[in-house]
Amino acid sequence: MPEPGIVVANREHLWWLLIEASQLEHMIMCQYLYAEFSLKDAGELTAEQAEAVGRWRETLHGIAVEEMLHLALVANLMAAIGAAPTFGRPNFPQRSGYFPSGFQLDLLPFGEQALRHFLFLERPEGMPIEDAHEFVPSAPSRTTLAPEELMPRGQEYTTIGHLYRGLEEGLRALCDRLGEQAVFVGSPRAQATPELFRWPQLTAVTDLKSALAAIEMIIEQGEGSRGDWRQAHYGRFLAMWEEYRALREADPAFEPARPVVPGYLRQPYDIVKPVPLIADPGTRAVAEVAVVAYELVLHVLTRFFTHTDESDEQLGLLVGTAIGLMAQVLRPLATAMTMLPSGRQGSTAGFAFEMYYAMTNSVPWREPSWALLHERTLVLVERCAQIERSGGAPAEVVAAGRRAAEIAERLAAHVPAHLRPTSRTA
Repeated sequence: MPEPGIVVANREHLWWLLIEASQLEHMIMCQYLYAEFSLKDAGELTAEQAEAVGRWRETLHGIAVEEMLHLALVANLMAAIGAAPTFGRPNFPQRSGYFPSGFQLDLLPFGEQALRHFLFLERPEGMPIEDAHEFVPSAPSRTTLAPEELMPRGQEYTTIGHLYRGLEEGLRALCDRLGEQAVFVGSPRAQATPELFRWPQLTAVTDLKSALAAIEMIIEQGEGSRGDWRQAHYGRFLAMWEEYRALREADPAFEPARPVVPGYLRQPYDIVKPVPLIADPGTRAVAEVAVVAYELVLHVLTRFFTHTDESDEQLGLLVGTAIGLMAQVLRPLATAMTMLPSGRQGSTAGFAFEMYYAMTNSVPWREPSWALLHERTLVLVERCAQIERSGGAPAEVVAAGRRAAEIAERLAAHVPAHLRPTSRTA
């Protein structure tokens, strides 16, 4: 059956779709990271199993990094048309309703169901694959948008590639109707560049040609339908799934992942169905600092993509801060959580990537925005120190506090003294 066309009759239609693309890329990335964090260490496995799990961890991490690239490319597309990039999103689980009917998103530990789900999400258009059995198919929930509708709303699409091909066609149509310069009104300085991020694949978007190149990169890395899908996300997940099944057939008791369940600190404000809350006090303390680290990453990225008069040095510091928080604070904390009790018998806690509110931007002025980033980083530092002082803190919490203190010191150099907190109490 032919897929319904995606309507982009005005800039607001395009804006809506880019926001949804941003949210999808963000949440899909979180699913892959959750599965990566759940994998066991070598000491918990046989030598053959540890070798395979090491490869899977590396592959999952690499795909998640490429999803970060896709998120940055969507942010560049938004900035190029004059829209502020956003890193807000709904909470997990999203089983139906928020996104088109074919996109149900949840946090699963590495294993058969997770891999089937990932293959379904990354499948090329026209490839008949069923989602994991945990995800019940539902009928399309969105009606076709009429071109004459001035206000945007959700549209139905069945694959990620379908969405991006609709964006591609919509950009071409808008440029034909409005003129290329009238569509790409954003400042080139608002773009994330390969030089700032040290990421050669990152495309700065300033015109139709670069916008189409950015979309092509996302499609090629994801489903690979315009190239070799064996090297795309779909093909790499398929290779993992085949190797996983072979190892399970050889040893049915083989479990590569810890028995994690998403551990929430409180019921998400936008989820009706009750979620499992972390009951263990020690695990809750680690989860809380991980949530603050995650929130900080999103705020730092938001500031970068909506910056005003930052110097090149300050822009580089924002990029370095986001990467440092992700790699050296959040990732170790989220991994440590998977070895801590969830409070539910037989399970450990998985980082749930909680969103506590509908995230917005800070004021456009640089100094107060940086003051807020610095203040929140100090909160993270002090809370890690509190856990350390209480005794028995995981080594990852101690290391995270040290790294956050280094980041806070670098940020402080760009915040006027009178705007810095006089107390470091969290």
